[in-house]
Amino acid sequence: QLQLVESGGGLVQPGGSLRLSCVASGFTLDYYVIAWFRQAPGKEREGVSWFNGRRGFSSYADSVKGRFTISIDNVKNTIYLLMNNLKPEDAGIYYCAAVFTSDGNYAPISHRDYDYWGQGTQVTVSS
Repeated sequence: QLQLVESGGGLVQPGGSLRLSCVASGFTLDYYVIAWFRQAPGKEREGVSWFNGRRGFSSYADSVKGRFTISIDNVKNTIYLLMNNLKPEDAGIYYCAAVFTSDGNYAPISHRDYDYWGQGTQVTVSS
């Protein structure tokens, strides 16, 4: 019954912004790591941002630091990724993912460590 549903992707010009949403159902976020991953055509799925619901700790890939922000709405059980100053290399399919944890310091980098995934939402950055 644990489900993740992403939305908010679309076409944006370089320098523009998008906010992605991931609605979680069937579980409470305070015992899960929630992460955003992205995958460009022909490339490995890579982590973008991580949030540990137990501790409230956020982290980011070096490539998006200072531009992207992950946030949580506990009432709506929704995870957001605000993406500012988008670059062409940010394009790809964005996924939210989750894995259970009781450790507030746990935030695995690899997509292989996550058990639950959304369907993905396409982000295109082009002039």
